[in-house]
Amino acid sequence: MRRFEGRVAFVTGAAAGIGRATAVRLASEGASLHLIDLAEEGLAETARLCREQGAQVAHARCDVTREAEIRANVQACVERFGRLDVLCNIAGIILLQHFDRITVDQFRKVLEVNLVGTFMLCQAALPHLLATRGAIVNTSSTSALAGLPYGSAYGTSKGGVSALTRTLAVEFGKKGLRCNAVNPGSIKTAMSGQGIMPESPDMQLMARTMSLSKPQGPEVVAAVIAMLASDDGIHINGEEIRVDGGTLA
Repeated sequence: MRRFEGRVAFVTGAAAGIGRATAVRLASEGASLHLIDLAEEGLAETARLCREQGAQVAHARCDVTREAEIRANVQACVERFGRLDVLCNIAGIILLQHFDRITVDQFRKVLEVNLVGTFMLCQAALPHLLATRGAIVNTSSTSALAGLPYGSAYGTSKGGVSALTRTLAVEFGKKGLRCNAVNPGSIKTAMSGQGIMPESPDMQLMARTMSLSKPQGPEVVAAVIAMLASDDGIHINGEEIRVDGGTLA
């Protein structure tokens, strides 16, 4: 399939995990790409993998909590490629902590990256996406749909992403923009690996987050993102799609 031939995609959080898998998937389907992340080594590797698929690729270090950096990268993307068709907001951080121990600064940091960063990227990309009648795919989470133990900051941030997604879909749907979200769960990435659990967690509570099947790699989420961003998703707007192996079924 070459669903993105002649189209340009902007992917955040592209250095690893779902961001890398999405970039490579879009590259394999013909997209030109502008990739951003803070992890420059991983970002360069993702760019290399995309070029192996024959894609034209630009990449740059960018902090998604910095509006000036975001706007500069969106502008650089449009100046290089002449257009912007797809925005994939995948950059994010996770913090699991007992509610009575999380600090206000920690809570704010998660919201700044996951929610405010997504807001700023959507706002910066909006005029270019309206010009191409393009698509936004945001990354929410199953934690936006059901309580995640120890995830007060993370779940709140992703709930906000879901609400923002629906708002943009309604406000700009008549102008040709589509905005959808994916809700991953039980996905094997570095962010979901060792070191994120709080001290002395109740594992019976954590069992609520387990899928009915074994965890999958980030490519299963990338496949859904690609569908939503392509013309195959032309009549899907304001939707959230769980990619969680039946966790919340």
